[in-house]
Amino acid sequence: MTVVFGAPISPFVRKVRVALAEKNIPYELNPVFPGSDDPEFRALSPFGKVPAFRDEHIGLADSSVICAYIEKRYPTPALLPADPAAYATALWLEEYADSKLFEVLTAGVFFERIVKGKLRGLPVDEAKVAAALHELPAVCGYLEQQISTGALGGNTLTLGDIAVATQFVNLQYAGEQVDAAAFPKLTQFLARTLARPSFADCLTQERTLMQG
Repeated sequence: MTVVFGAPISPFVRKVRVALAEKNIPYELNPVFPGSDDPEFRALSPFGKVPAFRDEHIGLADSSVICAYIEKRYPTPALLPADPAAYATALWLEEYADSKLFEVLTAGVFFERIVKGKLRGLPVDEAKVAAALHELPAVCGYLEQQISTGALGGNTLTLGDIAVATQFVNLQYAGEQVDAAAFPKLTQFLARTLARPSFADCLTQERTLMQG
């Protein structure tokens, strides 16, 4: 049995879950949190970061490594294009999402408001939130351009699309939305992508957890 280890509201756990769902691969979710002392989780993820993953062939950590493995193990439907330039672009967008979008949307806003403020009852660093929100138009503008060129949100879903969309879920959980008037293409891309069954099923489970 394939098992994904990690908190469902993590954008990186969600990325792996969506990739598996797009390929119709059944799996079990073990909802451990980052830093968990669960022995099996720590054996798979020495840094204690989520997600971790195992199947009958291998145990892995890091969402990008896991998704690369899933793509090789289950090549259809493809989440990485065959064309070399399109392949590299999808990987770049995944990296941009995992690095810059995580920094601004998830670490800057979601972690402060939801993880610290709501879940842990700790003071929110409002200056950090304000700084992140100040950066939001710039990252949205960059993604709007990527959609205009066809690099993001093309006719076929890519791992880059998944990685970008999953970070915006966490921004929404923190009570923020993309400015639809300023960034109409990005707004439409997110609505379309998050409505896919692979995302929608995860989000239904997560919202139940968030309301609990």
